[in-house]
Amino acid sequence: MIRKATLQDIGQLSELFDQYRIFYHKDSDIPNAEKFLTERIENRDSEIFVAEHAGKLVGFVQLYPLFSSTRMKRYWLLNDLFVNESYRGKGFSKALIEKAKEMAISTDACGILLETGKSNDIGNKLYPSCGFELYDKVNFYEWTNN
Repeated sequence: MIRKATLQDIGQLSELFDQYRIFYHKDSDIPNAEKFLTERIENRDSEIFVAEHAGKLVGFVQLYPLFSSTRMKRYWLLNDLFVNESYRGKGFSKALIEKAKEMAISTDACGILLETGKSNDIGNKLYPSCGFELYDKVNFYEWTNN
């Protein structure tokens, strides 16, 4: 079952979020994961959907709002998608993406953007299979201060 995350999910969701961060070579930090996710839900900074199986959260997707000036519409940034290793290959990622697409349609957004590493073989197969197209007409740049 795919549903919107609530504050009651913070415990399990924080554990999944921690696994996600560890996957991206960050140190484990469940207390700050709880704080971060609680703030996102309370402040309505993002939309988080969870995949639940047999009463346990097994995956999540988090989207942040963006806007396209040229299209004069909202875009959604699919920033985080994660399914616990034990539940991969069972359709949870696709179901989470479909829920994200439904939300984009219901908010009259012009689309969903995402980025993934060139070495992410699973993601680079998953996203095209869900209707995403590789957009190579622009250069992507990043500036960070840490």
